[in-house]
Amino acid sequence: MRTFLILLFTLTLSVSLLAQKPVWESGPGHITLPLWPHPQAGASPEVDATTAKDNLVAGRPVIRLANVSNPTITLYAPKGKNSGAAVVVFPGGAYRILAIDLEGTEVCEWLNSIGVTCVLLKYRVPNSGPYPKSPAALEDAQRALGMVRAHAAEWHIDPQRVGVLGFSAGAHLAAASSTHFDNRLYDAVDAADQLSCRPDFAVIIYPGYLALAEQNFAPNPEIHVTEKTPSSFIVQAEDDPVHVENSTVYFLALKNAGVPVEMHLYAQGGHGYGLRRTELPVTAWPQTVESWLRTIRVLPGSTH
Repeated sequence: MRTFLILLFTLTLSVSLLAQKPVWESGPGHITLPLWPHPQAGASPEVDATTAKDNLVAGRPVIRLANVSNPTITLYAPKGKNSGAAVVVFPGGAYRILAIDLEGTEVCEWLNSIGVTCVLLKYRVPNSGPYPKSPAALEDAQRALGMVRAHAAEWHIDPQRVGVLGFSAGAHLAAASSTHFDNRLYDAVDAADQLSCRPDFAVIIYPGYLALAEQNFAPNPEIHVTEKTPSSFIVQAEDDPVHVENSTVYFLALKNAGVPVEMHLYAQGGHGYGLRRTELPVTAWPQTVESWLRTIRVLPGSTH
């Protein structure tokens, strides 16, 4: 009987450990830091919410990470030449899930290939935005930018060349970070919160929540563009079901505030393609972003 109980306990422990194994891991060689010093106790385990009904992107599935209660940042450092520039990446997912590979790790691989350090933010979902519905995601973004600058010397980053790049809801978060940096939404935790949480530049990929469809695509009043908003790059497809007005409205707000902005609109592409190449021209946007980063002198060299 005692032997049986020991075997039963061992089996139960093994199943429990298997169930607790993260559905997404950064892989070896990457530093992952908790965003906040005190993790949320009793949180539901993170899950891959992908179903058989979800669309494939470029013929491959997407890891849809859900139930993120304890956010993290993960460092992806260039293996070759390091330009000193860094980008904090915000995956999309309607503030319900995070497309953690399509709009996260795969983006970091590309950024590393052009000499840019990538810091992947796994921010809180579901129901964490858009701000001010919940401050959680924007708090995470503000905290992440401060932490990156706090580790700038250690991670070989120029603290004055730290940008953001986001997709869909993550693009809204990039715009929110670009317009909500004067005051943090939370009480300071440590020295990282004494550093600026303003991005030095922003890349906005097929954004949502920037134009209000129910108000004839009026600008979102919570996105207060000023002359201090960082230089931005915007890309979207005209047939995006999330509505291309999210890009055009934000472009005009930036232009009217005197903020340098570059926008690329494409006839076709839909939504949620990440940077996986298809036959559609919109999926070549990474090369255009690289040229823009050289134009604004975040990366060395000139496209002229």
